[in-house]
Amino acid sequence: MRTERQKIIEFLTGKERDVREISQGLGLQEKEVYGHLEHIARSINAQGGRLKVRPSECLKCGFVFADRKRFTKPGRCPKCRKSHIRSAGFLIEFYSHS
Repeated sequence: MRTERQKIIEFLTGKERDVREISQGLGLQEKEVYGHLEHIARSINAQGGRLKVRPSECLKCGFVFADRKRFTKPGRCPKCRKSHIRSAGFLIEFYSHS
């Protein structure tokens, strides 16, 4: 039986998804997914992979949260102050050692 983190890794391998998609696809709470992603980001390198993150973006003014280190969705845009934010996307890629 696979752990929840193993399921998330498999779910994100080769296909970008946001936290809501992960939550719905695997039957987990979004808050729980964020905690797993933080751990997966630290441990995936040992497995020969990398967690790539497409940053959150303000849908009103286009501001990109490129320097944000946390995986959680921002509350509002620092530029226009609106809260219509597109969630970050996550993708796992594994490198082949040929």
